[in-house]
Amino acid sequence: MSTPEAGTTKKRLLSRNDYLAPLPIPTGEKSCDVLNIIWRKNEVFLDVGNYSIGSAVMTIWPGVMLFILMNYINPDPLIWGGGLIIMGIPICFVIQGLFREVPLPIRFNRQRREVCVPRDNGEYWLVPWESVTAAATQHSSVSQAGRNTMGLLVIGFENPDPHAEEDNKHFSLGFHCGGGTTAMALWECMRSYMEIGPAAAPEAAALNSGANLRYYIDYMSDKAKERGWILTLLWEGVFGVFIFNAPLATYLQRKKLYPPPDLLYPDIIEWSKPLPPEQWAKPSPKLEAAIAKREAELATQQEREPA
Repeated sequence: MSTPEAGTTKKRLLSRNDYLAPLPIPTGEKSCDVLNIIWRKNEVFLDVGNYSIGSAVMTIWPGVMLFILMNYINPDPLIWGGGLIIMGIPICFVIQGLFREVPLPIRFNRQRREVCVPRDNGEYWLVPWESVTAAATQHSSVSQAGRNTMGLLVIGFENPDPHAEEDNKHFSLGFHCGGGTTAMALWECMRSYMEIGPAAAPEAAALNSGANLRYYIDYMSDKAKERGWILTLLWEGVFGVFIFNAPLATYLQRKKLYPPPDLLYPDIIEWSKPLPPEQWAKPSPKLEAAIAKREAELATQQEREPA
């Protein structure tokens, strides 16, 4: 399946697609795990998951609070009925998600430069890293309420089996992060880990200490050091607690994902073990040339930007 060259951007009236890989060249953005997709990181591999019960809670909660406020201002059975119908369906999906098994993560092995992609029925693919595709997509819609923009990061994998059936040749994963530079920063978590090293990717901090209140308190303290307690309490306290219910979202996310699921296939356990440095796979000359060219372009762009 042919894809546009990395670094290509296609713009239309209400959409924009930024193609990031293959080949995985720098985007110019700093890696940032905006969705807490990093579940496990070490010197050999990075586990990335796409299960975010916390994000679902933080998306639904403002709607719940809106209907509560509307009923407080103007008590009406129609408001309660509308709220139960509109918000009840996504709440049921969240509750259902709490009782379902968490999907297995995708594992990026930087020493072998391969990606393990779990599939159905206990199968998995081992995909060459340089064949992975990635794109940041944005789509906008215009209504009486104004312009609404949505987007995601889409990462695609090709089945390495040349005899695979048509419906088992391609697999893609979408992360609802808004597209654009945010999607690029999310992609950089994986790209930087594979091309630069573990230190270039964020830690799996969101899952490291289990589901407890202490994590949220420590998080508030860290934010207070950056912008002071007044702004921290206003944003993280008032908005975070009452508008988005961040403590509940954090608790459910960490309760469900602590510890995160592991890849327990015997072959993958062996595949995930460290290799001697002399056995590490090397980037292809084509990728090295593409990275050097892209870094030169980014350096030129920075020189042209006003100080």
